[in-house]
Amino acid sequence: MLWESLRRNQLKGLHFRRQQVIAGFIVDFYCAAAGLTVEVDGAYHLETEKYDAERDRALAEMGIRTLRISNQAVTADLPGVLRTIAEEAERRRFPSPFMERG
Repeated sequence: MLWESLRRNQLKGLHFRRQQVIAGFIVDFYCAAAGLTVEVDGAYHLETEKYDAERDRALAEMGIRTLRISNQAVTADLPGVLRTIAEEAERRRFPSPFMERG
């Protein structure tokens, strides 16, 4: 459902890749221009919190921000989720000189 809205640069012209491998990790969606990964988390991720935290830390060390969104949010409020993703991507693409990137 989310991929249908992200593919083919539909979200503000941002190019996302699905199931992208980065440093040995597979991320759900990745926008290189913004250094942003989007992870859609379901109940399974409650069992993998330690692994997810380590992966997020490793990606952050490479300057990549991980935005975690629940499956429930995607199905209940897709427009709100897309707005959140677009806002975060735009912040990272055009950082303010007065704020640290990250």
